[in-house]
Amino acid sequence: MLTRRTAQSLLRQSPRARLASTSPATGLGGNVSPIPGPAGTPPPPPHPSPPSPSGGRRRGGGFFRTVWRFTYFSLIAGAGAASYMIWAQRHPGQQALPDPSKKTLVLLGSGWGSCSMLKKLDTENYNVIVISPRNYFLFTPLLPSTTTGTIDSRSIQEPIRHMTRHKRAAVTTYEAEATSIDTENKTITIADSIDLPGKPAETTISYDYLVIGVGAENQTFGIKGVRENACFLKEAWDAQKIRAKIMDCIETAQFKSQTDEERDRLLHMVVVGGGPTGIEFAAELRDFFTEDLSEWYPEIRDKFRVTLVEALPTVLPMFSKQLIQYTESNFKKQAITIHTKTMVKEVTDRDITAEVTGADGSKKTEKIPYGLLVWATGNTPRKLIKDMLARIPEQKDARRGLKVNDFLVVEGTENVWALGDCTATKYAPTAQAASQQGSYLASLFNDMAKSEKLDKEINYILDQLKKSSDLAAPEREALKKALDLKSRSLNAIKARTFEYSHQGSLAYVGRGDAIADVSIPFLPTGTISSGGAATYIFWKAAYLSQTFSLRNRMLIAFDYIKTSLVGRDSSSR
Repeated sequence: MLTRRTAQSLLRQSPRARLASTSPATGLGGNVSPIPGPAGTPPPPPHPSPPSPSGGRRRGGGFFRTVWRFTYFSLIAGAGAASYMIWAQRHPGQQALPDPSKKTLVLLGSGWGSCSMLKKLDTENYNVIVISPRNYFLFTPLLPSTTTGTIDSRSIQEPIRHMTRHKRAAVTTYEAEATSIDTENKTITIADSIDLPGKPAETTISYDYLVIGVGAENQTFGIKGVRENACFLKEAWDAQKIRAKIMDCIETAQFKSQTDEERDRLLHMVVVGGGPTGIEFAAELRDFFTEDLSEWYPEIRDKFRVTLVEALPTVLPMFSKQLIQYTESNFKKQAITIHTKTMVKEVTDRDITAEVTGADGSKKTEKIPYGLLVWATGNTPRKLIKDMLARIPEQKDARRGLKVNDFLVVEGTENVWALGDCTATKYAPTAQAASQQGSYLASLFNDMAKSEKLDKEINYILDQLKKSSDLAAPEREALKKALDLKSRSLNAIKARTFEYSHQGSLAYVGRGDAIADVSIPFLPTGTISSGGAATYIFWKAAYLSQTFSLRNRMLIAFDYIKTSLVGRDSSSR
């Protein structure tokens, strides 16, 4: 019987709960017994519940739930791995101390060649000494981006000690400049290059093996006024100087009562050199003004100009003709003027004098006023290399750098190797070539150490076999087997010559576009050429992957994000 209290309780319940607590046979509460049927007749079975209309979605929901869980745990695992890598990079372990019984290997320089070698060299085999006037590696392909603040200059610098402290054996590092090399006595004279030198400021270091990777200087071709008035783009401080000069030109152009002629000169930025460095700097400079400075200095929006000067008939001669035309077309859209067949003859603090060759072969002289002049025209040997070229008879005919053989040994010397821009080889003086040379020399020195170790072990076994009369037959057989095994291992180590493998060329051409000539051996042409926004993404990814550490990758990625969100900084310093 349904009591009054039970009815009130059912009324207070939700309709779904009320339905669940009601017997399907009577509509009454679940505690009411069903009406019995005839004697011996079992109660009717409950009605089967209708199939859920969302059953298919439940199965699909299970799949998506699995995918979500996999993604979730993958992100957690990735974050954990990244955190561990960051922690490990900041907390290097213990290192073996230098061993006086091992040979001394000296590396001069901290550029692409030297650092690529240092990264892959097994320092347990040698007492390694690194000598460089700067205590960091500079990722030069992104140096043009630091001139405008797209990337911070410190984001592309990797301290040398971040590399050396993660080696198995300790590496000695001196921030100094090598002033002379005595290849006969195997000594190097170095001078303290820090602005606050101590005493003594000069000393001598002995070596058993020497690797020279000091790079090169900017080529001026002896043109009057270049070193005094132009800005170069080879070091981090060059980028900082250019950045300050850009803003100084713009602010001076805003000075009260400034003449129109002087304002036009100050706002004219000239780049000499149509290689990748000059092209990328011109593109970055135009982006800087278009995307940022034009908003903060609207009064000079139509007066800012960028001109690129190249002595050759075309820019980017290492790229395909299709990409050269693409670059020229892109620059025209950005209002970047290109003067080809234009050779600079003299530079003053206000203009450059250039000889222009016309389409008919006629020549005329023009003066091009400028506010900022950036010189990016190539390399010439440093004083240290010039002294070696003059002193070593086998190097008397060398002009671009040290002549080396197929093993990168400096001709006319013993136990001296050279790599990178300080050498004169058939390969272009690029970061790609220097990096491959560094990896090759690291492998060569690792193999040399293995060979020396195996030689000592073989000689020891031979000495033991000479005393075979004192050895039991099983011991003698074991020694013979060991000798055979080590002899095979020694024979397997073969000195191979250096072979350069060109991977391709990349360049940023402005407005979020880049060009690429990528080597693909299995294609009929051997290369694939592309340009545009997708290539720009590839350009970024390729350079990020080539940086030396996770720290650099994170800093560069954050700089790109920061520039996209809040723009570039327009302060002078």
